[in-house]
Amino acid sequence: MEKKIKVLFVCVHNSARSQMAEAFLNHLAGDRFEAQSAGLEPGTLNPLAVEAMVEVGIDISANQTKGVFDFFKGGMLFDYVVTVCDDAGAGRCPVFPGITRRLHWGFEDPAALEGTHEQKLAEVRRIRDAVKAAVELLVEHTAP
Repeated sequence: MEKKIKVLFVCVHNSARSQMAEAFLNHLAGDRFEAQSAGLEPGTLNPLAVEAMVEVGIDISANQTKGVFDFFKGGMLFDYVVTVCDDAGAGRCPVFPGITRRLHWGFEDPAALEGTHEQKLAEVRRIRDAVKAAVELLVEHTAP
């Protein structure tokens, strides 16, 4: 059995963007990749992210938010660390030993969205679809 490529997705609160990226990678290519996610300041799971993911057949409602520094202090090794927060948040991420690649995919924070429930959900759907597209490109461009 070939070793899976380990990927850690990081954002500020581990409440939406990183959770979606983890779920998509494990769903789309769990045979080749092992994805996890964490936040700089773990918060609570964003209900709009949960709702948007259920719409595409992926239930993240039981997920817990995790702290990136717990992974770091635990000495976990990853082939990729992908920051999915804004540029300021990405700069606060720790440097993990043994990383093959560090990537940054900047996505808007669903927690900062304003408007009605439907307006915010529409924006979360847009973010979800952009996260999925980025994950698909990672899978496509990463050698088995």
